Amino acid sequence: MKSQEGVLKKTGTTTVGLLTSEAVILGAEKKATMGYLVASKRTKKILQIDERMGMTIAGLEGDAQALARYMQAELKLYRLKEEKPPTVRAAAVLLANILYSRRFFPYLVQLLVGGYDTKPRLYSFDPSGALQEETDYFSTGSGSPIALGVLEDRYRPDLSLEEAKRLVVKAIDAATKRDIASGGSGIDVVVIDKKGYRELDPKEIEKLRK
Repeated sequence: MKSQEGVLKKTGTTTVGLLTSEAVILGAEKKATMGYLVASKRTKKILQIDERMGMTIAGLEGDAQALARYMQAELKLYRLKEEKPPTVRAAAVLLANILYSRRFFPYLVQLLVGGYDTKPRLYSFDPSGALQEETDYFSTGSGSPIALGVLEDRYRPDLSLEEAKRLVVKAIDAATKRDIASGGSGIDVVVIDKKGYRELDPKEIEKLRK
């Protein structure tokens, strides 16, 4: 992830989204860069946008945070007007439309939205608003080729929740060891299921890294 004060030459981040039969798991490392300077080692790259939805962010930090605020407000308004929670698909289409409306002066971001309505769901986006529903996993950011290599090798459709959390952590951990723009002080992991949105405790994440 790039601080909004930095000159946008390269973007650095590793985020991962992975589906199991019972939950979607989102993970991200914490480094934010400003050119060749580490601007922060504790950047939050997984943002909650609804009661059972989260968004991972890669790219220009200011753009990503603005989009998250936009989504939080729109989804809250939907709940008030419709008196029911929005589906993950509806949230994904809304975000795609926002991105597409700015395609000539785009938000410089690459995003994942994960959530749970009738089942776990995961969507990926590019800056132009291209929307893709993922059926197993996806990764964004400069460390994504490394993370995807780990996911390709170890993913199984029948992964348990515990195995899936461990795989997300291992994929991000591998990226931080080879991608100079990924790293920071630890990894954030969020689990979203029918019970809601839950951030894993740092101690639990450390156990998953072993």
